[in-house]
Amino acid sequence: MTMQQDLLFAFGFGYCAEILGARLLADGWQVAGTVRSEEKAAALRAKGFDIRAWDGTGEIQVPEGAHWLVSIPPGALGCPAYVAASDQAGHARTLTYLSTTGVYGDLGGRWAAEWSPVNPQNERSVARVLAELQWQSLAAKLAIVRLPGIYGPGRSAFDRLREGTARRIVKPGQVFSRVHADDIASGLIARLARPDVRGVLHLCDDLPAPPQDVIAHAAGLLDMPVPPAEPFETAGLGDMAASFYAECKRVTNGRTKAALGWTPAYPTYREGLKAILKGEGPQVS
Repeated sequence: MTMQQDLLFAFGFGYCAEILGARLLADGWQVAGTVRSEEKAAALRAKGFDIRAWDGTGEIQVPEGAHWLVSIPPGALGCPAYVAASDQAGHARTLTYLSTTGVYGDLGGRWAAEWSPVNPQNERSVARVLAELQWQSLAAKLAIVRLPGIYGPGRSAFDRLREGTARRIVKPGQVFSRVHADDIASGLIARLARPDVRGVLHLCDDLPAPPQDVIAHAAGLLDMPVPPAEPFETAGLGDMAASFYAECKRVTNGRTKAALGWTPAYPTYREGLKAILKGEGPQVS
């Protein structure tokens, strides 16, 4: 009897999905999904992924028996993948929706747990809550994974420092939770191995921290000058950047650790940044 090969289908095959997909390919999985452009799809197919171009509109057919990962951004009608393919969701082995901890709004630095009520306070978060509700209407097999700020190779404070765009914006009391992309991958693999785990999960590290501390630590690791501190009130941030500073919360992951048997390999930004730098190999001055 031939065993069915495990298959992941990712709506929105982006940065985190590619890291996850590479691990699954190495373990003998098939990995498929969608991106918006044929150029990007072709580049990913060259890496062994079965990727097709889909602009988020119109119908799309998902192979039966796949594990679904939905990481496509929501639109005015909620999640495009829900609109296009929710009638096929009954054939999914598991269904995981990647959301954001922004749905909790501003907590004044207090902790958000997996069972905390949502309180979206900007249009992006309102759209996320709508998308979550759409997938929750299907009930079975669903885990909603809410993510904080994501960093990893090619997307860290190191890159901003090297580009000369890093700024140490200081707003007293402001902290952000974070997660290394590798820890997202390991958490999602743990979720795939436990299809009975449902509800809200938090993949995040264990140390919410001020953003200026992260920049300073990264500069030290690179032996670069630490950018000067700039008061938030006079930093002249654009609307998008300022909106992130409008919300302050700490995110806990206790239920997720217990449910998945998962712990982050990088419990703070210090271990995460050190690993990124080590992965780059010897530094040439």
